[in-house]
Amino acid sequence: MTRRVLVMVLGLVCLLAGVASAGVQRLYVLDCGRNIGKDQARWSPGVNEGKPIEFSDNCYLIRHDRGLLLWDTGVPDAVAAMPDGMVVANGAITYRRARTLAGQLTELGVKPADVTYLAVSHTHGDHVGNVALFASSTVLIQGAEYDWAMAGPNKPAFGPSATITRLAGDHDVFGDGSVTILSTPGHTPGHQSLLVRLPKTGYVVLSGDAVHFRDNWDHKRVPAMNVNREQTLASLQRIQGVLDERRAQLWINHDKPQSDGLRYAPAYYE
Repeated sequence: MTRRVLVMVLGLVCLLAGVASAGVQRLYVLDCGRNIGKDQARWSPGVNEGKPIEFSDNCYLIRHDRGLLLWDTGVPDAVAAMPDGMVVANGAITYRRARTLAGQLTELGVKPADVTYLAVSHTHGDHVGNVALFASSTVLIQGAEYDWAMAGPNKPAFGPSATITRLAGDHDVFGDGSVTILSTPGHTPGHQSLLVRLPKTGYVVLSGDAVHFRDNWDHKRVPAMNVNREQTLASLQRIQGVLDERRAQLWINHDKPQSDGLRYAPAYYE
């Protein structure tokens, strides 16, 4: 083998090694609050009517070799200083927060300005409570969701200097197939979920509110509050197809029993 050929081979090996190591490096699960619902039937029609339910509210920080993506921002950080929580939805829900999002990011050595992309599953208050912190991030949101939210009385407080990228369907965030936004409307007009490919864990689908609880997923229940029942059922079917095709795990954001079994930051998945 000539010296020139040897150099070319070594260069190719280095290139392939770089490609192999590229992509998602870590996924952190962040505690973004707890919601106490007065009546589970609000989310699970006909189930446990009149009985309260507590559900988790997570955010997810994804470290990719091309930047940081934060998925959802949870209930407002200010709730952490409220001993009795924050009552919303005409008294139907109480937000609680033990730790702030800003504090958890600081523990990871991350400043809000470091977050390249902020993607929100949808614009309900327990998912966009801290979007104003990320004034320099590029916001990834379905155009249908943005229009619906900004026309309503409770507009998300996106930072005035934030760049809003209005999506129209699926979106490959980093261009390498490792982090893909999936259009899953129904809960809201522009609801979206997230497919993440981790090098060791494999594929994970972050549900947003496409489904709220495992029991709802198993029985394909649709909350009465959802804007479109048919779209919701179609989105659940689509997610099932992704799970089957990718052999992926489904992480249901509000399912507290499942969330209690996850590793929270500073631990991580890779």
